[in-house]
Amino acid sequence: MENTHGNKKLFSISEVSRLSGISVRTLRYYDEINLLIPTITTKAGYRLYDENALRRLQIILLYRELEFPLKEISDVMSGNNFDIKNALERQIKLLQKKKTHIENLITLAEGIKILGVNNLDFSEFDVRKIDEYEEQAKANWGNTPEYKEFEQKSVGRTAEDYSSLAMGLMNIFREFGKLRELQSSDGKVQQLVGKLQDYITENFYTCSDEILLSLSKMYSGGGSMQRNIDQASGEGTAEFVTHAIEYYCDDKRQ
Repeated sequence: MENTHGNKKLFSISEVSRLSGISVRTLRYYDEINLLIPTITTKAGYRLYDENALRRLQIILLYRELEFPLKEISDVMSGNNFDIKNALERQIKLLQKKKTHIENLITLAEGIKILGVNNLDFSEFDVRKIDEYEEQAKANWGNTPEYKEFEQKSVGRTAEDYSSLAMGLMNIFREFGKLRELQSSDGKVQQLVGKLQDYITENFYTCSDEILLSLSKMYSGGGSMQRNIDQASGEGTAEFVTHAIEYYCDDKRQ
């Protein structure tokens, strides 16, 4: 039997879950914290939602995609001046900024890969090969602040210097390999993540948390970088480093 409220159709919590992809448990929690209150709760305890509630849920999910904490979403949406149209306009602007940010991170990661960092061992390259990588990187990545910083720090570096830097990076991964039986949250592991971030900043470019997180995806992305890390540091080290970085960055956002 179809549920209605006046002339409006009502949706059960299971229907809302199916439509939105949000679990029933989460919807119940949203009700408990007064973020998404059902339009009607029957005497039997069944939660029913109308289309206005579904539109509110869409706004909530958009804010969640933008990584807003639930409390902030609740504060914004419970304000007396809350307007769905204005909220959508603000979210569109935020999404556009996030899109630009993600595109910049992708460009940065591609540039890092072009620079040859994914090979870790530069000893197989002669100076001509390194120059070729740098020319490609400049064409694709030259307008970013990180590349300009990399250029400044690269002045006067030789192939041997690159090899030494790559070896220093590999030694940090070897340290991770020795700790991979620990939890990602372990203090020693997290301290080593900070060491990795500092090493990249000191020798290549300023490694923000966002950049570090982007790099972590490359470490365990299934390519030559992951193979080289695991071969030198032990099977599973690359994935361990990725999880450790994710915890590191998540913990700093709290």
